[in-house]
Amino acid sequence: MATDLPLVAVLAAGRARRFGGGKLDAPCAGKPLGQWALDAVSEAGLEPGMIVVGPQVPRFALEARGWHLLHNPDPAAGQGGSVALAARHAAMQGRALLVLLADMPMVDPAHLRRLAGCAVNAATRYPDGRAGVPVCLRGAALGKLEALSGERGAGAILSGLAGLEVLEAEADSLIDVDSPEDLERARRMLAGC
Repeated sequence: MATDLPLVAVLAAGRARRFGGGKLDAPCAGKPLGQWALDAVSEAGLEPGMIVVGPQVPRFALEARGWHLLHNPDPAAGQGGSVALAARHAAMQGRALLVLLADMPMVDPAHLRRLAGCAVNAATRYPDGRAGVPVCLRGAALGKLEALSGERGAGAILSGLAGLEVLEAEADSLIDVDSPEDLERARRMLAGC
């Protein structure tokens, strides 16, 4: 295993309350919504890492070849717990951690590759100027991630990181699916309609 590559964590433990459940297995342009994130990691030339799941494991995660399932026993407590679990695993392996969301079907593999290639902590610039996921964090930043809990995800620590490199990404690539309407929009975009 190439330890110079970051450990990839795809967050998939959410309960999808706004969607009505089953979001990550919902069909999206020919495959389950969650599969798009895994495929982007592969297309970026990164190794399969871990999919952070809750007690209800999505089918796409169960069928993912080469990916380790990391179980968050209390996903209802918020995304922070999932990020903290992933950070602990990366720190134990002495690797950087690249975090992305399973409900972002249009994430650009080239953007993931750029994040992974940064020698410093790196995040994604959103159209509103804030830094967020996907992120690739290393060293002392992993300790800050390990302390997260509740609804505070990786974005919660970014403003306090000295030397953070914030990379531009196409706005459309940052769409995350929270509702059936979002899923339909993503389907149309992925189908080129």
